[in-house]
Amino acid sequence: MAAVLTTALLAGCSSGTTSGGPREGTLRVLAGSELADLRPILEQAKEATGVSVQLDFAGTLDGVQQVASGRASATYEAVWFSSNRYLGLHPGAQVGTATPIMKSPVVLGVRPEVAQRLGWTTERPTWAKIAEAAARRDFTYGMTSPAASNSGFSALVGIATALNPGSDLDPAGIERVAPKLKEFFGAQTLTAGSSGWLTDAFVRHGAEVDGLVNYESVLLSLNASGKLQQPLTLVYPADGVVTADYPLTLLGSAPSHARDSYAKLTAYLLKPEVQQRIADTVHRRPVTAGVAFAGEQGLKELPFPGALQTVDKLIAAFFDRLRRPARTLYVVDVSGSMTGQRIKDLKAALVSLTGADDKGFERFHNREQVTLIPFSSKTAPPQVFTIPETGPEPELLKIRSFAQGLNASGGTAIYDSLTTAFGIARQQTAKDPDRFTSIVLMTDGENANGMRFPEFESRYPSLAKGVPVFPILFGEAKEDEMNELARLTGGTAFDARKQPLETVFKEIRGYQ
Repeated sequence: MAAVLTTALLAGCSSGTTSGGPREGTLRVLAGSELADLRPILEQAKEATGVSVQLDFAGTLDGVQQVASGRASATYEAVWFSSNRYLGLHPGAQVGTATPIMKSPVVLGVRPEVAQRLGWTTERPTWAKIAEAAARRDFTYGMTSPAASNSGFSALVGIATALNPGSDLDPAGIERVAPKLKEFFGAQTLTAGSSGWLTDAFVRHGAEVDGLVNYESVLLSLNASGKLQQPLTLVYPADGVVTADYPLTLLGSAPSHARDSYAKLTAYLLKPEVQQRIADTVHRRPVTAGVAFAGEQGLKELPFPGALQTVDKLIAAFFDRLRRPARTLYVVDVSGSMTGQRIKDLKAALVSLTGADDKGFERFHNREQVTLIPFSSKTAPPQVFTIPETGPEPELLKIRSFAQGLNASGGTAIYDSLTTAFGIARQQTAKDPDRFTSIVLMTDGENANGMRFPEFESRYPSLAKGVPVFPILFGEAKEDEMNELARLTGGTAFDARKQPLETVFKEIRGYQ
């Protein structure tokens, strides 16, 4: 996710997005965040070819929208997503040569005792058998958001396709498999906006979660990391998988010198010795013949839906009907320092989540419980909204109206207000435990009233542990303290100092 702190990767560059036009010998690439692990390979590529690769990260669906709208071509010469399947459904996307660099199927990794108990060590189960075990809650798992990360997107498409054998997945097929999909996603207890954050959360939760749906490469890297007491058992469903092939893709607008850099870089990355380094260090399957890889072979590839309408309908159904609903609490600063443009930005960010500007997947979803907690010197009464499963617009209008009525005045009591939010989350969870719960903290300054961070930290064990806080850096907020708060609660910090607050609010949606 582009707004998460420290997500830019530069190979041979010293700062973020280059100003002005492209430089010869530099290839500017919009990429999926999981490619951050290629940094050593790309540094070696620069030494060998003279081509410096600048990667800026975006979620797959967001990146596709940038390409389809033409916005990507203003900044980048190439894109590098885990797959071009979704991009290929957009007729307006102007792309040129695409070169697959490596492969990784999306599979299930479970703790070895779970795999043995379910018989998955002696016989490969189908996705239907896995869904049946999930319906019985014989195991639990984590998966990334299909609107933010391609591993979750590929898993959703693959499972839906496998549960609909004999015909291509279409809107009618989605309705046929919806009951079994809902059973499968009922066992999901962790969600995330990126594969890396998901694995970190899985490690933090210990034995509370039984497995992960993720790239084979991510699971193998986790097994090799030494962070687990026992390596996960990888389960390759018998009826097939969706495989990422990581095509490095030129945009149609790329100038001639970028095309030359692209040709040098792809030729280098496909060399057998480089492919072997990729296989050995980041555990992705080689595409060059004759390069060794120890993973299971002969995997069946599931077909991808052929219509954009089908894919978008499937993602919408996932959020509005199929997965466990979300509970989100927004602790938002309305102190005096927010007067003027800052309070306008806050209002616009909250209103955007009601779908006022578009009907994208970042809006508040049907069945979601939203609690808005404004604060200044003290915490204002919380406002709780529950989006119905059908006909959400009246409740979304209420949220919109409340957000537009916010006014700025007073001091800044960050940790008193955050403690109040944890208490509310604890009460709400006791009444309705079957939800993903998270807290977003937006403040533009330092804590000036009430308890300080050390006191909050000492009280934290008695609060609603397991609820991550996603602090947003805005204005003069203390970066170190917000990062420490995110670490303490199992969240991650987002930076709204160099991009619109509305953008950051939407990016956090991948973690809720």
